[in-house]
Amino acid sequence: MTTTRTPLHTDVAIIGAGILGLAHAYAFAKRGLRVTVFERSGAPVGASIRNFGMVLVTGQPPGAMHALAQASREIWLGWAAGAALHVRRSGSLMFARSEAEARVIESFAATRAEASGYDAALLSRAALDDLYDGRFRKHRAALHGRADLQVFSREAVPALIDYLRRVFNVEFRFGTLVRDVDGGRVETTAGVWRAEHVVVCAGHDYLSLLAPQLAALEPRVCRLQMLRVRPVTPFALDHAVLTGLSCLHYGAFSDLPEAAALHAEVAAQEPALLEHGIHLLASPTPDGGLIVGDSHDYDDDPTPFNAHAIDEILLGLAESTLGSALRVIERWQGVYGARTGTSGAPFSVLRAGPNVTGVYMHSGVGMSIGPALGEQVVGHLLDGAGGRGGCRVGAA
Repeated sequence: MTTTRTPLHTDVAIIGAGILGLAHAYAFAKRGLRVTVFERSGAPVGASIRNFGMVLVTGQPPGAMHALAQASREIWLGWAAGAALHVRRSGSLMFARSEAEARVIESFAATRAEASGYDAALLSRAALDDLYDGRFRKHRAALHGRADLQVFSREAVPALIDYLRRVFNVEFRFGTLVRDVDGGRVETTAGVWRAEHVVVCAGHDYLSLLAPQLAALEPRVCRLQMLRVRPVTPFALDHAVLTGLSCLHYGAFSDLPEAAALHAEVAAQEPALLEHGIHLLASPTPDGGLIVGDSHDYDDDPTPFNAHAIDEILLGLAESTLGSALRVIERWQGVYGARTGTSGAPFSVLRAGPNVTGVYMHSGVGMSIGPALGEQVVGHLLDGAGGRGGCRVGAA
């Protein structure tokens, strides 16, 4: 005799326990809904724990993305208080290695920072010379992004999961593959659920769920080479560090007129940096180490093999910028979803069917904007409100 098992019920089913999935779970649960999060792995292993942990407000382009980052910062601070997360609040320091880099950050400070409400300012020459006992005095200029935060992702994400369980009774189903979503029906390897809302936050997995809708976005995957290092002579760094190379990567700077001259200089003098999408980021870890990166390799199926030459470029940039020899203690690949070069859209919010919404990042700023993006999507789904930053369900 064949029996049909009655589906289990939850108000909201979230697929994916990365930062986007957790942000949506939080936004639903704080409104009193019963939330179940499904994650195929035994613990999050994707983009959300492989990154620098930077909540980079200063780097986001003016307008909607900057507003999302500002709102996300406040959510992170609330999470830090509730979940006892370790958060650095000293901000970021962007150092200019050359006159061309200095001109970009000086232009940003003189024009866009004030006009668009960025909490950032140039350090005076005296302040730069005295910073960390003169360690950075060789640089031409420095921009202090005062709003930027930094967490240690591989500790912050598990702590946030525990917080959602304890305080908001969010149920997590780890080691559970979602095979299909059809309206409010969620078919998994651990049974079938029914939900009023299904939100798919599956990271760079473009093939398992919502494949037809995602194919239209021409998705790709970005692979990044990352290092964890320890200074040979320890020093207590309390800021995230960037160089002016990041002005070519982040939208707050990349469209300034001075950025074109910087691009030309790098193309002429350091073409490998552009070829491999390299710009230096360095984040201090709670144990006195540093996370250093990164490079960018875009493809449908990026190679799983790291290039030693790229690691050496990253290490050389970090040692030169920080003024310290560094010992490598860990290497790995970062990863995030992306789109073809014809689209600059940083994320997509897709109404994939009745009761089903897909939310996907197409850039490496999920930690910086993900919390507020989750709030906006949930606000729209429940209240019909786009909210701050202009997110609209259905936008790609």
